[in-house]
Amino acid sequence: MIFKYIFTILILLQITFLNSQTISKLDIEIEKIKNDPELKSASWSICIMPIEKDTILAEYNSSISLIPASTLKIVTTGASLLLLGSDFKFETRLQYDGIFDTSSGTIKGNLYIIGGGDPSIDSEYFANKNDSLSTSDKWARILQKKGIKTIEGSIIADASIFENNLIPSQWIWADIGNYFGAGASGLSYHDNKYSLYMKSGAIGSKVEITKKIPEIKGLELINNVTSNGEDDNAFIYGAPYSFYREIQGTIPAHKNNYEIEGSMPDPALFCAQSLEHSLNKIGIKCKKESTTNRILKEEAKIQIIKKYNLHTHYSPPLKEIIYWTNYKSNNMYAEHLLKYIAYKKNGIGKENLGTEMVTKLWGDKGVDINGFFMTDGSGLSRSNGITTKTEAQILRLMANERDFKIYYESFPIAGLPGPLDNFCEGTFAQDNLRAKSGYIERVRGYAGYIKSKKGKLLCFSFLINNYDCTPEKMKKKIEKLLIAIPYIE
Repeated sequence: MIFKYIFTILILLQITFLNSQTISKLDIEIEKIKNDPELKSASWSICIMPIEKDTILAEYNSSISLIPASTLKIVTTGASLLLLGSDFKFETRLQYDGIFDTSSGTIKGNLYIIGGGDPSIDSEYFANKNDSLSTSDKWARILQKKGIKTIEGSIIADASIFENNLIPSQWIWADIGNYFGAGASGLSYHDNKYSLYMKSGAIGSKVEITKKIPEIKGLELINNVTSNGEDDNAFIYGAPYSFYREIQGTIPAHKNNYEIEGSMPDPALFCAQSLEHSLNKIGIKCKKESTTNRILKEEAKIQIIKKYNLHTHYSPPLKEIIYWTNYKSNNMYAEHLLKYIAYKKNGIGKENLGTEMVTKLWGDKGVDINGFFMTDGSGLSRSNGITTKTEAQILRLMANERDFKIYYESFPIAGLPGPLDNFCEGTFAQDNLRAKSGYIERVRGYAGYIKSKKGKLLCFSFLINNYDCTPEKMKKKIEKLLIAIPYIE
């Protein structure tokens, strides 16, 4: 009997010792970061929770507010699933005013493209490799089948479902001319971006622009790019609705067809012009120049006229848009989701109304929103602030929602081909950790899910601001910390 008692105590002591060892793996990595001389000026935080209950398993500074970068997308996409539903589809309508004379095939009036806030029209993420037709080509063929041969008026793009401000007010000048600074239009097209292909020579020489895809009518490019370095350090500067763009910086030497991407000045106008071009290709003539509802309003030429529907274009379901928003960290998609949330309730898609609604949603669900300052939907703004506790609580709540599988599977997987392909390789976290990463200058973050050694699903958030080391070194430091999370239990 005594032997059995002693044996039980020894087993309990062994288990306690093993547990203390496994827990200390995370503790050790936290202490390393706390004492890292390269991070002495940094602010950082971590919070880890189980999905079953609102309790913290481990944390450091989990209640301080930090800039989240693109980890903020977990907030926006989660809210979109809850408020719109995974099967929701955006609608874009082709309509006309005046009279459609079917005998002659003439629309004696204007053709309208009524935007519905869809970010996916002619998007590269939904392109069929076996289908060379653009969306505007397909629309033109639909109109042709309806017997239309001539449009006496203009093609008018109506993006008024959203505010005219394409970009959030807190985005910086260095971002907004580039592809990742493409904002949300009520009528978006071709991911609201264009590509410039460049040819570079010897170091220090001026780079040549060889082609532009797609061609944007009226776009004026001032090219000051030179050859230098090994990375893409070329930036495009320009404001929304301005067709003047200046390109500065460097690209690597001796490159052909080196691609950089910029944000379109006026996506709605480009959409109308694309449809006009597609109609002309198949012999349907538009007698007046394409324009937009915004331009007509500025010229005091807007009229409220009854319109008649010709065709309704539906987006892919929201679950597919959510996937690309998180997996590819698509800023433009995230901003569309935010503005559409506002439109659904208020009848106008405005950035500030969207942020207010999203903040209220999570607060009403019991999330601690102290220190939560939301100024956009994507995390590109440096004015955003959030705590790791808030992010972890949102992740935990989403884990208990009907559409969790959709949300969960939109996060890249560590160690597999994709955004986290070289992350956590050769560890228990490989093919186990799913996370939305975030990166802007001097900001890094990861927020997502990982299974513990015991098979329990945990959610976590890690954020750091103002570190002194290189972004790549910071990534390695965070990686070591996240690899230790499964040993927490």
